[in-house]
Amino acid sequence: MANSSRQEKPEKPYPQFPLFPHATGRWAKKIRGKLHYFGKWADSEAALAKFLDQKDELFAGRTPRANSSGLTVEYLCNRFLMAKEAQRDAGDIRPTTFGDYFSTCKDLLVALGKRRLVSDLQADDFEALRKSLAARYGPHSLSREVQHIRTLFKYGYESGLIDQPMRYGPTFKRPAKRIMRAHRQKSGPLMFEAAELRKLIETIDQPLKAMIFLGINCGFGNTDCGTLPLSALDLETGWVNFPRPKTAVERRCPLWPETIEALREAIALRPKPKTDAYDNLVFITKYGGAWAKQTSDSPVAKEFRKLLDNLKLHRPRLGFYALRHTFETIGGESRDQVAVNHIMGHADQSMSAHYRERISDERLQDVAKIVRTWLFDTKETK
Repeated sequence: MANSSRQEKPEKPYPQFPLFPHATGRWAKKIRGKLHYFGKWADSEAALAKFLDQKDELFAGRTPRANSSGLTVEYLCNRFLMAKEAQRDAGDIRPTTFGDYFSTCKDLLVALGKRRLVSDLQADDFEALRKSLAARYGPHSLSREVQHIRTLFKYGYESGLIDQPMRYGPTFKRPAKRIMRAHRQKSGPLMFEAAELRKLIETIDQPLKAMIFLGINCGFGNTDCGTLPLSALDLETGWVNFPRPKTAVERRCPLWPETIEALREAIALRPKPKTDAYDNLVFITKYGGAWAKQTSDSPVAKEFRKLLDNLKLHRPRLGFYALRHTFETIGGESRDQVAVNHIMGHADQSMSAHYRERISDERLQDVAKIVRTWLFDTKETK
């Protein structure tokens, strides 16, 4: 005879209700292969509220924490990003740097949980966090993420939000230099050979062609090209004077005839800027915008990657910035590192740099000549 005391399972309050009635008389849901219960059948609203409160933790494989007052990871991230946003607006940090911090905080909230109390974080949490980061990133990106997270919690301590420095445990560190060197050796040289560059130059159209010339002639990177103003160019005498956006270090470079020709062509084909803010930029996208975005998602890098893919020039980490590596490497053959550094816009903290007031154009021209000779394999340069 059937058990008459057994209650008949209720229907869901509405079809999209995320829980199901379990035989134990409770609303339940299977998450990550395990059943979880959220309240009695009689109070579906309370059960739903409990599920919504705990679901982020459960789907992430964490044990839900009891709600209590205190500094949460979400609040710390918000305060940190507000401070970094102010620094960005004041010009103290680059927009791309702010974008990197934002991305780190976004991932951290998923990994640790928005409502997780900072005071509740222990060494095993950071150990698990580093393990998950190492599964997603290579050594260089992992090093950056670990440093960003440490910067976040250091901000919390120095701003008085956290009473004492965080204890990360013995493993939450950047990869050892040995690992970084081994990874770089495995990836191969982060530079182009002369034949590869000639192939790129012969293949590409404007304005990327002019950008490539600036990359190998002057060691320009993505942001350098994307923010280069027309006022920085003197195409009559063949010079570019443009402090490096990343460091504001003075930079002066002699332009090759090929670079001047490419720049004249790119400027002649330059689309109409969609706003007055872009009027003075050398390079304008076909949509009338700037090639430099306020994030790390660079249009220059994207278009250059398409070019490399089309030409089947596939090597790890090879991108537009490798032009800067190439210039540094070949320019160093001049044995005039001071001149190379000046063209590259490297910050020099040495005592000699403190007393050095200028460098002759002849030394800069000698460096540019060596790189041009290497690229085109010519006996003479113009």
